[in-house]
Amino acid sequence: MAEHYQFRGTTAAEISASVEAGVRTGALPAGAPLPAVRALASRLGVSPGTVAKAYQVLRQRGVVETAGRHGTRIRPEPPVGARRVELRLPAPPGALDLSIGGPDQRLLPPLWPHLAALAATDGTPIGYERGGVLPELVEAARQRLTADGVPATAVTVTGGASDGIERLLVTHLRPGDAVAVEDPGWANLLDLVAALGLRTVPVPVDEAGPTPAGLRTALAAGARAVVVTSRAQNPTGAAVGADRAAELRAVLGRHPDVLLIEDDHAAEICVEPLYPLAGATRTWAFVRSASKPYGPDLRLAVLTGDEATVARVAGRLRVGSGWISTVLQRLTLALWRDPEVADRIARARRSYADRVAALRTALAERGLAAYGRTGINVWVPVPDETRAVAGLRDAGYVVAPGALFRLRSGPGIRITVSPLADSDIAPLADAVVRAAAPATPPTLSA
Repeated sequence: MAEHYQFRGTTAAEISASVEAGVRTGALPAGAPLPAVRALASRLGVSPGTVAKAYQVLRQRGVVETAGRHGTRIRPEPPVGARRVELRLPAPPGALDLSIGGPDQRLLPPLWPHLAALAATDGTPIGYERGGVLPELVEAARQRLTADGVPATAVTVTGGASDGIERLLVTHLRPGDAVAVEDPGWANLLDLVAALGLRTVPVPVDEAGPTPAGLRTALAAGARAVVVTSRAQNPTGAAVGADRAAELRAVLGRHPDVLLIEDDHAAEICVEPLYPLAGATRTWAFVRSASKPYGPDLRLAVLTGDEATVARVAGRLRVGSGWISTVLQRLTLALWRDPEVADRIARARRSYADRVAALRTALAERGLAAYGRTGINVWVPVPDETRAVAGLRDAGYVVAPGALFRLRSGPGIRITVSPLADSDIAPLADAVVRAAAPATPPTLSA
């Protein structure tokens, strides 16, 4: 616990390093509160200003967050390498883990046959002088994006959606700049923005995605970048429809210098069609990951946008890691070209949609509203998410607490449908309703 951790240091740098050491060893786990500024200053024999400076540095690095009256706490996923392989608590024996947020492993296309086929072809090693984006992958990506209404003149490849978004933010913004993000929204993005020293400005989300009023407010507050999830929004399953896309484009059109980033992370497993915002501002990018449809270990995403933006991302990659492995690029291209893989993903798309619909229907029949138009997650608003998570854990289900995804939005829980079988739906719905019920206040009797 934080109160037992031995904080050390007489300078802001030493104190912040002491906190990071606690995070690395697991002595300061996610959510652990740090001492009040004056209390720690008294304990260490330094001025309150020194501790305040240390906490400010930790906030800028994305290690801690300040939660008003709740003080300063370690962020859910601080950008500090831990000594333990996994600090996340394991699911209890026999529990059904619905908290991961990943695809159903049973529905992913097998990669090994395609890797074997690649190995059987001419395997001349790629050297530094030949590394880069494969032209045939670019052409295939361009065709797929254009078919979905995304203009794809300039295309590059990044190491997944997070990698692409990070490079976009780093090449366009400076520490302290504000980024408009969905609320509730993707936990990794919230942590990434904090780790880059940027500020989040929350935009409320409904079933059709970011609300136009919320986006207007965020842009009026000075947001220099906007990140929008096109569909299968994490955690709510929202999808931007035709009407909402038109409204958002109108709002963005009044702020032409804002960086617009669209994240189509689920792509082929979505039943909802794509209504892109691409081109609504002068500076824009559209990122499509291969992880959800084809497997999380396939760390690759295609990124298109205006020519200057794509060139910045490609240039940043070139002076860093250089390029995304051509082995991964060739594997992705082989998967795209395989009709059996396309059929498998179509079955996965229907399966996810059926499970999301079945769980929402079961909850609605029991009087509980839930959200999830597309994707693999269902968002359930609850009055007390700590109680709901604990109650479901006792009933044999592990779900993700809404606190991981929220800035100002109300409490909730996220349920990933990937592990669910048809026979799991009704018992799970019963358990969710029980766990989400408001606590009964104690009564006194004579």
